[in-house]
Amino acid sequence: MTSKEKVTKEPVEEEQEETPEEEQEIQDQEEDALAEEEKELDPLEELQQQLKKKDEELAEQKGDFLREKADLENFRKRLIKDKADAVQFANQRLLKELLQINDNLDRALDASNTSLETFKEGVEMIQKQFATFLKNQKVEPIEALGKPFDPGLHEVMTQQESEEHDENTVIQEYSKGYTLNGRILHSAKVVIAKKPAKKEKKRKEKAKKSVEEEQ
Repeated sequence: MTSKEKVTKEPVEEEQEETPEEEQEIQDQEEDALAEEEKELDPLEELQQQLKKKDEELAEQKGDFLREKADLENFRKRLIKDKADAVQFANQRLLKELLQINDNLDRALDASNTSLETFKEGVEMIQKQFATFLKNQKVEPIEALGKPFDPGLHEVMTQQESEEHDENTVIQEYSKGYTLNGRILHSAKVVIAKKPAKKEKKRKEKAKKSVEEEQ
């Protein structure tokens, strides 16, 4: 061998190219790492999302509340107006019927060259019209004449001695009484009977005598 050293050549390792499977595996690992990082942030983001959702719900509820409040206010105003109208025009229909009766009275009074009998007949017709009006309004007259005195229906104006009637019997009406749907509207003003003074005196003397005889 010569003095020159033999140079031995070492084999050089060549870089091997990554296969598609290896590249996919690396990519999957990177994505997993990113997902893991995002997962660590999820609780905060989730809380923010929940807060945002609650804010939206509150805003929607507030809008519903304001709309309902406006509707309620409009309804209250309508009720006030309807009540005012009802009070103002409650008697409109009744007054309209009364005006018709008043017109008939005016015509009867304005009629010329009428006899007393004809005038009386006209007034009686108007009275019947008025009685029908009262009946339609559930206003009924109280029957008082010949009935026993009832403080719930009658108002005594005076007493009158009578041999023909029992004591406390209504024998005269100063003015008629009326009920409205069964409730007293106007009490009848009446005169009631009482026993004559002589008979009352005799009755007391007889009662006194009977007591003395028993003793």
